[in-house]
Amino acid sequence: MKHTYKPQGVCSSQVDFELEGNVVKNISFRGGCNGNLKAIAALAEGMTVDQITERVKGITCGFKKTSCSDQLAHALMDAAAKEQA
Repeated sequence: MKHTYKPQGVCSSQVDFELEGNVVKNISFRGGCNGNLKAIAALAEGMTVDQITERVKGITCGFKKTSCSDQLAHALMDAAAKEQA
């Protein structure tokens, strides 16, 4: 199922991805640090929600209390919860 998430407190303005069961596919970010976000998306492709969340949840960016990767973790957790409901 395709999902769109609006990150909070970071430079990126949107993250899109698909969940096939618990496996994450086709991650893309709008805005933010283009190269870094393409790398995060490529590295996370095909991993499970739990695997990605375990690795990136809580990462900060500069003086911010979150980061685009942390926001990805929140997006994935929200989407997984909605799909299970």
